[in-house]
Amino acid sequence: MSTELTLRPVTVDDLPAVADLHLAARRGAGDAFPPPVHPDHEARAWVAGWDLASYDVWLAERDGDPAGYARWTATWLDDLYVHPDHQGQGVGTALFELVASTRPDGFCLWVFESNEPARAFYRRHGCVELERTDGSANEERAPDIRVAWPGADPLAFLRGLIDETDLVLGDVLARRTALTRVVQGVKPSVERDPDREAEIVERVASVVPELGPERVARIVDVIITESLDAAR
Repeated sequence: MSTELTLRPVTVDDLPAVADLHLAARRGAGDAFPPPVHPDHEARAWVAGWDLASYDVWLAERDGDPAGYARWTATWLDDLYVHPDHQGQGVGTALFELVASTRPDGFCLWVFESNEPARAFYRRHGCVELERTDGSANEERAPDIRVAWPGADPLAFLRGLIDETDLVLGDVLARRTALTRVVQGVKPSVERDPDREAEIVERVASVVPELGPERVARIVDVIITESLDAAR
């Protein structure tokens, strides 16, 4: 068997073959992927509509046969698929190394929680799993995991993600403080409502199970206490 593998940028003329590859890879993954939510013709139309000026899209070919492809932006690896006939032959590694070489400062990607082969692949290539979701934000409604390849300076990359998250946290705290101030003007009593606060803790704890109810309760208490103090 020939082992010659070439990587090259995708052109518009390649997009039908990329769509075929995408569909074959997802079908070949079996239970690792949730059932598709779009029929094949819609997936093909989606690929045909890619703006190749907005992404880096590269095709891996073995003796001219499409074997895999990767699609990525400045900060995200959106796709990395290998045709079932070419899996286990270094195609995925070649594509991943290409992406990493062009994004040495690191990047993130999403992988379905059920896709253990992909998760193992990314772990082998130095990626770390970050947050888990219940899947409510993806079309398949399947739990997924944010994965990061932290690049040449992992500490700087991960601190950058923390900085982004802190800005989101600051926005949430500002909104929470503003709402608390308004609520104080319409509440019939200035007393805190322990039953409602317990409900808040339960909701928040369901989103961050790693913290557990007791930690979440302490955090919520501080947020409410300080928001009330600011409202006064």
